[in-house]
Amino acid sequence: MKYDTLHPFPPEFLWGASTSGYQVEGAWDADGKGPSIVDARTDFPAGTADYTVASDHYHHAEEDVALFGELGLTAYRFSIQWSRVIPDGDGVVNPAGIAFYHRLIDALVDQGIEPVVTLYHFDLPLALAEKGGWGSRATIDAFVRYAQVLYREFGDKVRYWLTINEQNMMVLYGQSLDILDGPANRGVNVYQKNHHMLLAQARAMTLLHDTVPGALIGPAPNIAYVYPASPRPEDVIAADDFNAIRNWLYLDVAVHGRYHPVAWAYLEAKGLTPVVEAGDDEIMAAAHPDFLAFNYYATHTVAAPAPDGSVSDPSDMDQQIAVGEAGVFAAVSNPYLPKNAFGWEIDPVGFRMTFRAIYDRYHLPLLVTENGLGAFDTLEPDGTVHDQYRIEYLAEHIEQIQWAISDGVQVLGYCPWSAIDLVSTHQGVAKRYGFIYVDRTDDDLRSLSRHRKDSFAWYQKVIASNGLPG
Repeated sequence: MKYDTLHPFPPEFLWGASTSGYQVEGAWDADGKGPSIVDARTDFPAGTADYTVASDHYHHAEEDVALFGELGLTAYRFSIQWSRVIPDGDGVVNPAGIAFYHRLIDALVDQGIEPVVTLYHFDLPLALAEKGGWGSRATIDAFVRYAQVLYREFGDKVRYWLTINEQNMMVLYGQSLDILDGPANRGVNVYQKNHHMLLAQARAMTLLHDTVPGALIGPAPNIAYVYPASPRPEDVIAADDFNAIRNWLYLDVAVHGRYHPVAWAYLEAKGLTPVVEAGDDEIMAAAHPDFLAFNYYATHTVAAPAPDGSVSDPSDMDQQIAVGEAGVFAAVSNPYLPKNAFGWEIDPVGFRMTFRAIYDRYHLPLLVTENGLGAFDTLEPDGTVHDQYRIEYLAEHIEQIQWAISDGVQVLGYCPWSAIDLVSTHQGVAKRYGFIYVDRTDDDLRSLSRHRKDSFAWYQKVIASNGLPG
């Protein structure tokens, strides 16, 4: 649908940016922090950095927040590291970890920046992983206790809370990246772990509503709308199946407290149904998110599996997340979409479609918590970084947010990935996303100095204009 005039962004729209704790903080064992599963990871691709130092945000927090204030952010989405607060996941609380997040949140509030806090972003405490991780129901109780600590400490300063970042990506692909609950637990049904995370999320949402009046909470999955490769009915069914498995399984439980029927049928067909104990359904049904956050990078396009059983298009699919599943769908390239330097398709219009699909299904306000372009940025001798490609990418997606708002979708805000350069889960430091350049490489920490990219000045103008300039 076309409109003669697009609706403006709401005056209270949250213009933000995002990071995660383990990818930006560094100081992996400082001041009493315990190890997490990402700290214990050793299988990094050759030549890429680990997370021990990252962007050293732990030691540069005040400087970074001052830059966020200069940028004009009205929101900053970040995650608290569970093992910095409770080193073993379920024991003694670490006062130094609590103090760090108080300093960070206070600095944000002083700059007029709304803290948007993610409870959990891939970094399960290693001690809990060694006790069974998300395959153990004891981890549910540990997570709820951890959430209770955070609500008690920060509830008077933080209005917006996120439960679990990209739970669907952890379930679908996390074991290959060791971001689910560590290599020791790979033999446990991932959908049993998923069920336990859904219960933990539900209890954390209910607990916040019971203990922090006025606070708002929601899940933060990665949602990518799935197109059929053609109007052929079999392709349409395949796309609907993958939408159910990849997207709606997680949001249906979060919003409605019940599993999506097609997704549950898939689990039954694959022998992957979790054990659902007495009382679980009631716990999930009692929880109600106030909004839905989601991360978006691109759509997927799929077809029905080929008669010979092949499920993946052979043309340059190695960098795509969706690679197909026998008997369910085949991933194919979309010939109408360009790709970035890492082989990921770019689909701004699909962003609008994803907004519409989520809002039509759930009728809850939406908050974008990740969207961005990874690229090989270059720090020039004069300290500048010219990233016009990022400006173009973000502008195209922000335009589509305005189209979605004009479609009637209620959008709370936009927090692209990332506020500052950090260590990518897949490609280390070289794959940069931030508005702020951090002077380090994968094998040399260099100065760790901060430099404003061209996109910094551009986004500053977007925020000041409450939308794309002119």
